[in-house]
Amino acid sequence: MSFLRPRFPGERALAAGIAIDATGNGMYVPFSLVFFLHVTGLPLALIGLVLTVTGLIGIAALPVAGIAVDRFGARRVQLFLYVLRGLSFACFPLAHSLPAFAAVAMLAAIGTRAFPAALQARIGELVDGENRDRMQALSRSLGNAGLGIGTLIASLLIATSGDSGYIAAAFLNAASFLVAAVLAARTPITARADRARADKSGGYRLVAKDRPFLTLTLANLLVAFGYTSLSVLLPVYAVDWLHLPQGLTGVAFVVNTALCATVSVPVAAFARRRFTTRTRAASAGAALFGTGFIGQIVLGTLRPENVRVLLAGLLAAVIVMTVGEMVHSTFSGSLAQAAAPEALRGRYLAGYQLSWSLAYALAPTLFTALITLDGRLPWVLVASTTLLGAGLLLRVERSLRPEVVAFPAPIVENKAAAASR
Repeated sequence: MSFLRPRFPGERALAAGIAIDATGNGMYVPFSLVFFLHVTGLPLALIGLVLTVTGLIGIAALPVAGIAVDRFGARRVQLFLYVLRGLSFACFPLAHSLPAFAAVAMLAAIGTRAFPAALQARIGELVDGENRDRMQALSRSLGNAGLGIGTLIASLLIATSGDSGYIAAAFLNAASFLVAAVLAARTPITARADRARADKSGGYRLVAKDRPFLTLTLANLLVAFGYTSLSVLLPVYAVDWLHLPQGLTGVAFVVNTALCATVSVPVAAFARRRFTTRTRAASAGAALFGTGFIGQIVLGTLRPENVRVLLAGLLAAVIVMTVGEMVHSTFSGSLAQAAAPEALRGRYLAGYQLSWSLAYALAPTLFTALITLDGRLPWVLVASTTLLGAGLLLRVERSLRPEVVAFPAPIVENKAAAASR
């Protein structure tokens, strides 16, 4: 239970903000295209084009976000992005014309793409050592729980209120960002953050010259393709290749979300006890992730006709994928935070976040092109890239500083200090 206990002032507020932010996203993300179709009245193809273009602009804004974090501190940038996202989503129901929709979508995309790097930098400012691993696991757990709750709330709103439910979901999503901003403001500015902002020399030139960190980022890009598979690939694969009834495909999402929400922290604590370094733990998680993808290839080859057997095989592979995801995400995130120099943490983590953004931008095109040839080919791709990423994580261990890869000794603190948080 010590892995769950708050360890720094303002932790509960920060964690609550993460959960509320994710709940708002859960009310919007599953229904985004349908929502825009109802609100704007624009053709679906045009909506998709606008979202693609603005998403790419959002990726381009990542380096600017990294500079802002190093100059003003992660806390200020985090608060600014919360407010920007809140205001942009509040304006979506008013964006009935194409120019207005494009402008609001661009602001939302910039805020959405830049925010994870700011959040990771903020966690890096607030905690170090064992607590970084714990906060990575906790934030993933809260994020998945919030997404599930938000999706349920939006489903009920749309089912009971019809088209007006989409509007209500948009305003609730906007409100969630503003509430999260209020909570994030309750976390203090740390002495570590002040020291980091005192030296901003070198800029992105130092990031580009840091080969071990670039290797970490490349490894994450290779593994990140696997993270996109559950939402982008699995539904099409299950229905078109496995011929599973469409109504059953949602079970995989429920299982993934439920496991990530409930056991991410215990799984991370277990992995920390079983591995000697963060790199080995992250590599093992990536390898387990890839094993789940190989399971999908096997299932897609056998393709049993019995629906129960088919669903059981699909869920077994998803469970393996989910456990691998939980282990990899926890320790790869804390590796990036620990490897980033304090003075340039914003730039470093913005560069690292680019690996996630590129994977999510490229995956739909790659998956749809491959699945038209053979339903197993996309799984061959993600299994290969994930296992290659696992190998890179092991290889880069020798190039990273010992304090980056090694698990710090568990922090022991008195009960009075813990209770004050």
